Amino acid sequence: MDTVRIWEESVVIPTYEVGAPDKNPMFLEKRVYQGSSGKVYPYPTTEIISHEKKDKTWHAVYLENEYLKVMILPELGGRIQRAYDKTNDYDFVYYNHVIKPALVGLAGPWISGGIEFNWPQHHRPTTYMPVDHVISEHEDGSKTLMVNDVDQMYGTKGIASFTLYPGKAYIEIRGQLYNRTAMPQTFLWWANPAVPVNDHTQSVFPPDVHTVYDHGKRDVSRFPIAKGVYYKHDYSEGVDISRYKNIPVPTSYMAETSKYDFVGGYDYQKEAGLLHVADHHFSPGKKQWTWGCGEFGKAWDRSLTDEDGPYIELMTGVYTENQPDFTWLKPFEEKTFKQYFMPYKKVGAVKNATIHAALGAEIDRETIRVTVYGTQRYEDAEVVVTNAGQEIYRKKGFLSPTDIFEAAIPADVKKKEDICVSVYHGKKLLVSYQPEKEEIPELGKPAEAAKNPEEIMTNEELLLTAQHIEQHRHATYLPDPYYLEGLKRDPGDSRINNAYGMLLFRRGNFTEAEKHFRAAIKRLTFRSPNPFNSEAYYNLGLVLFYQDRKEEAFDAFYKATWSNEQQEMSFYYLAAIEAGRANYEEALELIEKGLVKNSHNIKARALKAVIFRKLGRTKEAKDWIAENLKVDAFDYMSGFELALSEEDNTEILSEMNCLMRNFQENYLMTARDYADAGCYEEAIAILEQCTKAYPLLSYYKGYYYAKLGNTEKCISEYKEADACNPIYCFPNKLEDIAVLKEAIRVLPKGAKAYYYLGNLYYDKLQFEQAIGLWEKSTALDNSYPTVHRNLSIAYYNKQGNLQKAKTEMEKAFALDETDSRVFLELDQLYKKLGVPFTERLERYEKHMDIVAERDDVMLEFVTLYNLTGMHKKAYETIMSHTFRPWEGAEGRISGQYKIALLEMAKEKIAQAQYEQAEELLQKAMIYPHNLGEGKLEGTKDNHLYYYLGIVKKMLGSQAEAAECFEKARIGENEPAGVLYYYDQPADMILYKGLANLELGNTKEAYACFNKLMDYGERHLNDEMKDDFFAVSLPDFLIFEEDMNVRNKAHCFYLMGLAKLGIREKQKASEYFDEALQLDHNHQNCYIYKKMAV
Repeated sequence: MDTVRIWEESVVIPTYEVGAPDKNPMFLEKRVYQGSSGKVYPYPTTEIISHEKKDKTWHAVYLENEYLKVMILPELGGRIQRAYDKTNDYDFVYYNHVIKPALVGLAGPWISGGIEFNWPQHHRPTTYMPVDHVISEHEDGSKTLMVNDVDQMYGTKGIASFTLYPGKAYIEIRGQLYNRTAMPQTFLWWANPAVPVNDHTQSVFPPDVHTVYDHGKRDVSRFPIAKGVYYKHDYSEGVDISRYKNIPVPTSYMAETSKYDFVGGYDYQKEAGLLHVADHHFSPGKKQWTWGCGEFGKAWDRSLTDEDGPYIELMTGVYTENQPDFTWLKPFEEKTFKQYFMPYKKVGAVKNATIHAALGAEIDRETIRVTVYGTQRYEDAEVVVTNAGQEIYRKKGFLSPTDIFEAAIPADVKKKEDICVSVYHGKKLLVSYQPEKEEIPELGKPAEAAKNPEEIMTNEELLLTAQHIEQHRHATYLPDPYYLEGLKRDPGDSRINNAYGMLLFRRGNFTEAEKHFRAAIKRLTFRSPNPFNSEAYYNLGLVLFYQDRKEEAFDAFYKATWSNEQQEMSFYYLAAIEAGRANYEEALELIEKGLVKNSHNIKARALKAVIFRKLGRTKEAKDWIAENLKVDAFDYMSGFELALSEEDNTEILSEMNCLMRNFQENYLMTARDYADAGCYEEAIAILEQCTKAYPLLSYYKGYYYAKLGNTEKCISEYKEADACNPIYCFPNKLEDIAVLKEAIRVLPKGAKAYYYLGNLYYDKLQFEQAIGLWEKSTALDNSYPTVHRNLSIAYYNKQGNLQKAKTEMEKAFALDETDSRVFLELDQLYKKLGVPFTERLERYEKHMDIVAERDDVMLEFVTLYNLTGMHKKAYETIMSHTFRPWEGAEGRISGQYKIALLEMAKEKIAQAQYEQAEELLQKAMIYPHNLGEGKLEGTKDNHLYYYLGIVKKMLGSQAEAAECFEKARIGENEPAGVLYYYDQPADMILYKGLANLELGNTKEAYACFNKLMDYGERHLNDEMKDDFFAVSLPDFLIFEEDMNVRNKAHCFYLMGLAKLGIREKQKASEYFDEALQLDHNHQNCYIYKKMAV
């Protein structure tokens, strides 16, 4: 086969299906995910995954040439599901034969295998959702599948084009990223190929990579031989971390820098592997991620596949080198790039690779071993080797994906860096390699956390810090304090006023944003009326445009065109305003000026097509539309313009609607583009093409009818919107504000518009406005549970009104007792309010029909059994359920599992039933598969070994008891503060001390106890702040907590442990009581308080 085939096909894949998304909006403004913000709104979250697989039909697109066969699934984010090398029957990316989601993605479900494309952030929200797709064919015989997705959080648009060429053994991926919003946005792009791993596999990084970083550059390691502690694992003996078999714990590492264009992985047993090739100038990111080869990783393998075993991710970053590491995408800017994935054979640890060939060169004093793989047929390829500039070898040969060049070349090698291996085809250099001079590489330095605003010396640094927080979507730090500190020092600072104004604009606070833009202009023009950069004028025009003050906006935009940087966007808006005035000749002239600055401004191109039609220039319109669709096949405004240009447009509309998938956001986006230019009739017409009943479709139609002066239809649409099913309607676009405000004005008794606008404002951190709107909604209609639930969260987190929070959440659950999410949230509120454990437990037992729906509810249920001393019941409940933890939330159900068994064992010890106690303790050592997690390497289980030692001692097995006590004294002496799942719990230090006492090591024992007391005393009154480099705190934090109170409780707890160790039981009990006064739910305090009796 020397041609390329492309076709669509239904395929049956065994699938563990996901449940319906949660119907409640998720406001997760402080959730940490992959080192940046874990907010998901306006997307819903999905947390229910079936435990049984069923055959499911998926829509697949296949690409095939003589070497490769590729399967892509547009219904799962447009991922490459399978990439197969036909020449050696090898899947060069990990092929998962089942669709088995786990809770790893930003919004929940995520699957392993294939190649996932992550943008504008990691494990993007649509990774498990459908995307738009279209097929295209080219004159050179290549064929392409394009997939399109517009991020609903920030409005950036991404197109990935997958192309196979005749006779070439690589997949080309062309990325086309476009900011279709009026504001600067940020993005990252990490292609995420999974690679199968075993004891024979190696990650192949370029030869100049000597330093690798963790997320956010918070930690650093040498590479490939690690020589220190990394991810809390000690590699000080010198361990090759390019080998999967050598990494027992979940680990990320990213190359510091490289001048090479490749990264890959190789299986020495199969003599085959995967390579990624892309120009390092725009694709510097080279990363490996593994769950680790230990029990922890194996449990995740079980969660993600049935039979296909472990994998690693060999991620490749474009315009990014770390995670999180976001790049700016300015208004209407497009960034394009190409990256290539290809199989290779025989070469092993590649020294250099291009899209033409992969080269291996092993050099010793007497021999140079050269291996070359070609990605296509090169009949007269030529390998040339020089030594210190002198040619020592030249040989021609046939090179192809099935014909590998291998040679052992004798040589007198004085210095490796003198050797240069080059491969040519005619005069074209395919690939070359010359070793670097061997030097001691300097180890990179980890990044530093941002200072507090008042500690920063200059306004420029305050601005840059705030912009860094915005750019990298920081989860727990806000930019506001840095901007406000700068304005406190200099209220007229033009840079900070402009930046802070834009932040407020993003949040929909148009009035305050306008003030800051005007303040910036005042400073910029205090000497000259014509500033060097007119961004503040553009931003002023924008905020006026969004307030429907078009005449004022026109003046501001025109002034913005006086400087080069703002011309593209300003001319677009000037043309839109003129089109709205029906001044089409003037609009055309303005849009042409804008297109001179950026001919790929998709919105401007579509507007030009509209203007041509309005001017009656039909042929020019059609020709222009054809060109537009070449630039962006998913330009729906141009697609609709094509339909409007034809009298018989049934087929055109059918094709357009097929491409748009009847996805409401595609239609709303297109309608908003029309409305920019005052084309309200066309906006309504495109919305009519969507057949869904969705509130915002009707609200927008009503708004546009009002603009056309049709009050009757306006009111009709608003009433329809108010009556529409509100589920999954989570507005977040700035344009939604005017639409919903107008709906409230025209139909003031329509409760839902207040609710929707409240959701939008809460998402944009305008909390008081949100609360006021939700209160108005409930005053009009008291029967919708979600409004009450939202109010409860806001009352607790933003107003500190506990009683109102309780009343509203109870009302929400009373209105819908089938909502397990609200059941959980109500229970978490009761937990915060100190409701007795027995009372909470009664609620669980009363609602068992919904308790088992959610793992987090089951976890709380089990915890309550343990808290009330019903440990056998807790254990039985755990064993009756199969858990699926969120990534990063491991350690919780296994913790309850161990508490249940240990407390049962302690009861048996008290009853002198030592054999039964031993059985329970041994059981606690091993995690059953239904927990959904494996034991992390480094878990010491000091408490289990200590009690096992006691049991062995009581049974007369002194030697075995001593062995257990030795194991119980392993681990760190230093306690930690706020704990992550991989940190050593503080009570393990207590058991280290107790074990040392049993072994007669009194000095070491008291050192443990004193460490606990010292930490507690020193940190009791610390002012706590969020970890700047937190990577993954996946808790869906419902109700905020006071970190200082939490820390104080933790310190009292440590002091109680210390006193317990030195047998001052009364004092220990007092400290535990102090902790429980601060944190009524501190489970370990109850456990150890019993020991202090």
